[in-house]
Amino acid sequence: MEHNVPDRPLLEVNNIEVVYNDIIQVLRGVSLNVPQGSIVALLGTNGAGKTTTLRAISGLLKPENGFIRDGYIKFNDVDITNRLGTHIVRQGAVMVPEGRRVFKHLTVDENIRVGSITRTDGSRNIRTDHTQMYKHFPRLSEITNRMAGYCSGGEQQMIAIARALMAAPKMLMLDEPSLGLAPLLVKEIFRNIEVINQELNTTILVVEQNAKIALQISDYAYIMESGKIVMEGPSKELQDNPDVKEFYMGITQGGGRKSFKEVKSYKRRKRWM
Repeated sequence: MEHNVPDRPLLEVNNIEVVYNDIIQVLRGVSLNVPQGSIVALLGTNGAGKTTTLRAISGLLKPENGFIRDGYIKFNDVDITNRLGTHIVRQGAVMVPEGRRVFKHLTVDENIRVGSITRTDGSRNIRTDHTQMYKHFPRLSEITNRMAGYCSGGEQQMIAIARALMAAPKMLMLDEPSLGLAPLLVKEIFRNIEVINQELNTTILVVEQNAKIALQISDYAYIMESGKIVMEGPSKELQDNPDVKEFYMGITQGGGRKSFKEVKSYKRRKRWM
């Protein structure tokens, strides 16, 4: 699905290197742009560096002794390199972490309301958005008083997304929203993501292992391997790319899955020199 996307990036990640404990290098020269109003996917297998990239953007490296050693990150033209997560949420970039982290001993409704804690735009706007969450996630309107810990995996993912949206973000970052969910629920979650992008005009950066569905809903995608971007392009082009089909989606002639590095004929297109 294509959206009318302006050129100006809302998020600019430029050539960042991330180290943990001053010695372990996890990201090596990662650059990516997220234009305002778009859906951008960051794809890759486990351990590729996708979550670390999100943490670097979200200001969540410090608690784990991580640090951006080189390069910079700008959000809405403000330098947010190595800033703390609370500052970045106030700038309007909000992350939904992997693993559907809800407050298990709060109700569904209390979980959703918690998301508005950083807002300063008045109770009327917050009430309007609160009502809107139940329109976007009608399933949650049936279980508002249930303890979140007793909700299904799919319901918990909806709660986590609704809670993040209550912060009224300019950009929503989603870390593996499909993880551990049944295929029908995955489709429902990604339909919700499309609707949020279009109706709330929320820019979205989604990190996913499920390349097929992420490429279906995104405008542009980056593929990571071993802490580097190894491929990028419009999602429609990547969907049809034989290397992506064979080495990433696992659609092969002889079976098995290789890495991009094993493809000698593959030449990386360098966008940033």
